[in-house]
Amino acid sequence: MKMSLEILLLIVIILIMIYLSFHFARTLLAPSSFENSSGSVCFGNNCFQVEIAKTEAQREKGLMNVNVLDKNKGMLFVFDREGIYPFWMKNTLIPLDIIWIDSRGKIVFIGQNVQPCKSLICPSIVPSAMAKYALEINAGITNDLGIKTGETASITAK
Repeated sequence: MKMSLEILLLIVIILIMIYLSFHFARTLLAPSSFENSSGSVCFGNNCFQVEIAKTEAQREKGLMNVNVLDKNKGMLFVFDREGIYPFWMKNTLIPLDIIWIDSRGKIVFIGQNVQPCKSLICPSIVPSAMAKYALEINAGITNDLGIKTGETASITAK
């Protein structure tokens, strides 16, 4: 009796492991609307070619250790759902403007001229509204182009 209970328990554990393996594989391999790693973000006629950071690892790395960013380039962070997503500038070498954009394409918050952090503990830039995307571009560009909260962005993946 004890042996059959142990075998039954072992079978249940194996079935649970098989189910979880298929579930996680399906989740990790699910198609995304941002399957490619590049795209563009436009504000009217002003467009930026972007590298898309859609995985946790890509979002954590961001533009760390980047020395130069061309004027029309940037990084678009894509989150699974809308939320409050703070950013920090640890190991970032260049000042940035960070634009948070909601799922409808509306700019909900802009962090202008955010400076690199050279200390051990870095402050976070916390948007005041929920967003699905965050765009990092060179500092000063939002001011130069007159990009403001409430405007609409057009986001495409290539």
